[in-house]
Amino acid sequence: MPLKPIVFKTPEELAVALRLSSVEAKEWQVQHVLLKRLKEIVRGQEITHAEVAKRAGTSRTRMTAILNDDLEHVSSDLLVRILGSLGYRVRVSVVKSDTAA
Repeated sequence: MPLKPIVFKTPEELAVALRLSSVEAKEWQVQHVLLKRLKEIVRGQEITHAEVAKRAGTSRTRMTAILNDDLEHVSSDLLVRILGSLGYRVRVSVVKSDTAA
């Protein structure tokens, strides 16, 4: 029997489905914002995964996994370092949330 895919409209819905804590969900959201921007930059600059990996000081295999949405064992600081190696900096904004973590 084929499996029916489940589609979530928001990162929050997906976090609930994955039973992530609110803290884990927020970290996941930050990583995915960084990843989305990284993928846009790599596509826009038309550079290879190997070149990005070389600049960032990581392996091509790991870079390919990251750019294919595999963020298991990937920290936010690695994503920031990769973006920095491509000439970008990350700005962080801290604001009061409506709900506590």
